[in-house]
Amino acid sequence: MKIAIGNDHAGTEYKKKVVEFLEKNGHEVINHGTDSTESVDYPDFIHPVADAVSHGKVDYGIIICGSGNGANMTANKHEKVRSALCWNKEIVGLARQHNNANILSIPARFTAIEQAVEMVEVFLATPFDGGRHEKRVNKIDL
Repeated sequence: MKIAIGNDHAGTEYKKKVVEFLEKNGHEVINHGTDSTESVDYPDFIHPVADAVSHGKVDYGIIICGSGNGANMTANKHEKVRSALCWNKEIVGLARQHNNANILSIPARFTAIEQAVEMVEVFLATPFDGGRHEKRVNKIDL
């Protein structure tokens, strides 16, 4: 799979571990995030990820900021993007199964790095259930 990843300064160390996991498992990673821990503006690094997902240039996106909220809000401004802010594997699974999330937003200040990698693993392995959820997901875009 082709995965776009973006992060601000709070997510730099998380991104490194997530990218390592993704590449080790044969995924192509497009890095739109900062590699620094110096303060930056998260929208500058999240919009390119959401744009890539919106236009079908990648299969999925992963975004990381301190709370996950700013990144998530930014991503969800893009058409065809269903970004889910998740803080544990169970919520990640439901975001994929019920909401067909195509971007995972990780709150770096509220999850451990190992936990974030596990969430990415669940995100990529969990299929969308479709069925009754399809109708609901189709009502999300304006």
